[in-house]
Amino acid sequence: MSESPDGSIFSLPKYLEVLCAAAGGRFSVLGVRYRGELAGGVALYERDSRFGKQVSPRRLLSYNGIVLRRYDSKYPSHQTARHIKVMSRLAEALAHRGYAGIRLNCRSSITDVRPFLAAGWAASPHYTYIIPIGDRDMLWSRIEQNLRRLIKRCEQSGMSASADDDFEACYRMHSITMRRKGLSPYLTESSFRRYFHALREADLCRLFHARLPGGRPVATQLVLLGPSPVTHTVTAAADPEFLRTGVNAFIRWKVFEALSAMGFSGNDLTGAGINPVTHFKSQLGGDLHLFLALDGPRALRHRIGQRAEALIRQSRSGLEKAARRAGLRKP
Repeated sequence: MSESPDGSIFSLPKYLEVLCAAAGGRFSVLGVRYRGELAGGVALYERDSRFGKQVSPRRLLSYNGIVLRRYDSKYPSHQTARHIKVMSRLAEALAHRGYAGIRLNCRSSITDVRPFLAAGWAASPHYTYIIPIGDRDMLWSRIEQNLRRLIKRCEQSGMSASADDDFEACYRMHSITMRRKGLSPYLTESSFRRYFHALREADLCRLFHARLPGGRPVATQLVLLGPSPVTHTVTAAADPEFLRTGVNAFIRWKVFEALSAMGFSGNDLTGAGINPVTHFKSQLGGDLHLFLALDGPRALRHRIGQRAEALIRQSRSGLEKAARRAGLRKP
């Protein structure tokens, strides 16, 4: 079902195999057949929690939603009816798998989720930017003028871009960037290296770097490929010493050029929350896409556990406030 617009590299068993080897967890694929052919399904990345088995997206797994086969039909109602049957079967099968919690991030092509809603699931809107890279001239005209100026300035200074396997430079800049944001790296260095080399060997990713004239890497970007015409950027980072040079805009544009030359039509920038990074993404000429996250009914033990944890956090916060008011120092 690689031709379905709902699919992505994140639904490929090979990708999930690599992710599980690097990050832990396990996966299975749930499919629905219609007249002997695969009509739809979902790839389930599972992890254990204190409440039981859970399915959810995670870093390096932006989408884990349903994938539906498209049919050539004179009547749109025929395709809709078939999709509803497939989704109803999936919702029924998922209810019997005993998950403590389950969230499915669907691609933006999935807009009708009525069977899941009828089964007690909840749907919430999320957003991402997808850059149309098929026509580079058109894309260049859509990039904001200030970013175009920065890109040209980097080119004039002798900065270059390359697709190479310099993982050490990538991880160094990724770690620095995450720490600057108060976050942890996506994986430990050894796990991330294993993840990268396994995907590179399977031709499922490209690693790009922006380099100074002397060869020093100052920005990096890891992009996932796969059978879909839309690629996915999962890591983008830069050396903080060179942030003011415009290198972030430069590496983005050079990656768009390279991916377009490889025959891809889009690049998903992975997420669009309201923050400065998303503002930068919006300046790159992309289209804002809404996608749906589907949350299945929580198991009773999960609901009770979440409420208990919330009460503990509230009690702890209340005690800390009372201690501050009494002039006591926290231990």
